Amino acid sequence: MESIWSYTADSGHRVEQDLTGCTVVAHDGTIGHVDRQAEHFGMRHLVVDSGVWVFGRSVLVPVGVVRSIDTEARTITLTCTRAQVRAAPRFRTDSETMDRGYLASVGDYYHRLPPRQSTAT
Repeated sequence: MESIWSYTADSGHRVEQDLTGCTVVAHDGTIGHVDRQAEHFGMRHLVVDSGVWVFGRSVLVPVGVVRSIDTEARTITLTCTRAQVRAAPRFRTDSETMDRGYLASVGDYYHRLPPRQSTAT
């Protein structure tokens, strides 16, 4: 299994790609938009502004849960549900993006999620 902090080979991610502003969609609905992308300690992640969906707070999402990136539609689809994102360790301040312990707890949470089966469309 690839690292939770790395894009999967089939995600459509390109090196140096700016995802700021892209809409982020979970398996069961929209979460928000990418406020910024960062990498600290080799832990690449997206900070997603969830707007009113999670009471106006941001959430931190490791890039390993990105299923696909549609560059034309500016949409990022995740492998998890909205409830799973909401239940992740709470993101409070920007300094947490540089806190190795916090990032490790987020990575551990997402890594333990059950794999989702693809649905035929």
